Amino acid sequence: MEAFDRLSPALQYQVVNGLGWTGLRPVQEQSTHAILDGTNCVILAPTAGGKTEAALLPLLSRMNTEDFEPVSVLYVAPIRALLNNLETRLRALTALVGRTAGKWHGDVGQAARKRMLKARPDILAITPESLEAMFLSTRVPPQHMLGNVRAIIIDEVHAFAADDRGSHLVSLVERITRLSGHDIQRIGLSATVGDPDDIVSWLSGSSMRPTRVIDPGGPKREPKLVLDHVGSLENAALLIDRMYPGTRRLVFVDSRRGVERLGHALAQRDVDVYLSHSSLALSERAAAEAAFTEGSNCVIVATSALELGLDVGDLDHVIQIDAPSTVSSFLQRMGRTGRRAGATANCTFLCIEEDEVLQAAALLELHARNYVEPAAPSRWAPHVLAQQLIALAMQQRGVPTLEWWTWLEGCSAFSQVRGDTRDDVARHMLGEGILTEVDRRLVLGDRGQKLYGAKNFLELYAVFSTPRVLRVLHGAQEIGMVDAFFLQDEDRRSAAFVLAGRPWRILNVNWKAATCEVEPAEHGVYPRWYGRPTLLSHALCQAKRDVLVGDDVRPWWSKRASAAIQQLRESHGFLREEPAPLTQEPDGSVKWWTYTGGRGNRLLTAALQSRLGDKVTAGNEALRFSGDAARSDVAIRQTLRELADGPPITWTDAAGWTDASANARVSKFQPCLPELVEQELVARELMDVSDAAETLRAWRSHAQEGTWQ
Repeated sequence: MEAFDRLSPALQYQVVNGLGWTGLRPVQEQSTHAILDGTNCVILAPTAGGKTEAALLPLLSRMNTEDFEPVSVLYVAPIRALLNNLETRLRALTALVGRTAGKWHGDVGQAARKRMLKARPDILAITPESLEAMFLSTRVPPQHMLGNVRAIIIDEVHAFAADDRGSHLVSLVERITRLSGHDIQRIGLSATVGDPDDIVSWLSGSSMRPTRVIDPGGPKREPKLVLDHVGSLENAALLIDRMYPGTRRLVFVDSRRGVERLGHALAQRDVDVYLSHSSLALSERAAAEAAFTEGSNCVIVATSALELGLDVGDLDHVIQIDAPSTVSSFLQRMGRTGRRAGATANCTFLCIEEDEVLQAAALLELHARNYVEPAAPSRWAPHVLAQQLIALAMQQRGVPTLEWWTWLEGCSAFSQVRGDTRDDVARHMLGEGILTEVDRRLVLGDRGQKLYGAKNFLELYAVFSTPRVLRVLHGAQEIGMVDAFFLQDEDRRSAAFVLAGRPWRILNVNWKAATCEVEPAEHGVYPRWYGRPTLLSHALCQAKRDVLVGDDVRPWWSKRASAAIQQLRESHGFLREEPAPLTQEPDGSVKWWTYTGGRGNRLLTAALQSRLGDKVTAGNEALRFSGDAARSDVAIRQTLRELADGPPITWTDAAGWTDASANARVSKFQPCLPELVEQELVARELMDVSDAAETLRAWRSHAQEGTWQ
């Protein structure tokens, strides 16, 4: 039977007459079969490839034929802006069959929420954090809003699977499953994911449904790619101004500070430019997106916030300043182009530094090999387990001590957390006063209140930590936010800074209210927002090495990019002599050029420092030995042989080399963990056992061949 014929008669009529379609796309045909067959699935298709309809049309058909009661479908997305962007589309699709859709997140007012409580929508668009808040709310009965859920659609599933928000989300799905009593159908949507079978297994958790990956494949047009070395941000602004006149250009910059710098430089050239990043006020971002959608000769400069499926219309060109850190990000960004019939996807890299030229070249090499990073969702997340235990204690107004695990049993995020570790976490939380036991029920303790009770438990709704920021106000208008650390310097407080592409003079900083009052200025410095360093993958670092030891000149390299890469090849000629050589540096240090990647190198650093003493430091491509550790080249090689010939390094080893108290916090729920579990968490977040092991295997292999002496 054809997929279209399996849809309900009412929906068939509306697809033809309401949507004006002559048929379903291949991805929609395959998804219709899979979803009506009751499978959990991951649907893969390019941006604007019809994934949303592919998931919703069969679910709308099920609503009619199986008489689902609201709320029966949850549509989860990683950012509020994406839900805002989808709202009109969801309402239009549900209206085709007399159903309704609504959205629920932090920007939705109380009046709209009250209306939804009275007249629940059939489809509710929501973030994981708002789902958690709904579970914990005293004003929103979870059973009322979530007790009828039959299916959950997870948009941009790769963005969830790669971090703690994914562990949080699959935990919430298990709690909704318990609440509803249904084996909830789980559907992930993505344009780029390297391990779809692993993702659908991870999503399924306790579900007994069969699984399927929907990938229509088909011929793909080769994108138009350009890699150029421009040397400065000012040169980049000049080229963006002059390139592709009369078109709509989206420029990605991988830092908020860079967005501000480039936006300001373009504005000074009288370019019609708009900015978008997470520290700008919602009104600023919305105005930028609206203006850009309506314009025809303009530029929007954005961070990865616009990488996800926000619809800002049919773009003509994507430009990347320097290089992102993953092929997945590159594909998401390039996928904003080439949507119109006959159009070709394109991306132009304008790199400032030579090393960024190399990174961009390596990304394009991986892309040419059809490589996309695996999301590799975590199955060992004890810190998220601790958060969920607190949430259950609050949700149930005291969860029975012997029953809390039944809410989460089967959750993929905890499948590798052993039972004794789980019990240790609960005992530690009781011992620390984060939880307390009353009448054989676990409730929030005094320390738990202090750690997570501020601002009506706002810190408990999200697994990620939010940095301290100050709202920037020009009169009653909110411009955006700046990092509190940026304004702690007295000289900065007396100066002006650029935000939303415009300079502002500081009038007053109110630390208690967390506000910064400003007025327009003529000039200003560019603010900094502080975060973790970027840890590049093993695959990307190996691709960088491949470019350095190669002789090819790719057709997408400009003459300037080719010259930069040739210069890097000459300065890294030693890589041709040994696969991972040791080199003496002018400052007396020694470098081991592993090209292992940031996490693998961090683990090797910890292992070597435990044997050699101070000081070994890790980068993405190399380890640097200095101080006592650099005294003897022979000692370094001997230590490497001992590591390579010894037993495989385990996560227990990594945890033993980790001093959690000396590292930046990787989770705000670390206080909930026993010391050894906390150390292992830090190790797993910042290190990689398999990458380190691969490097040591290669060392052993080449040492045996006599190439590494």
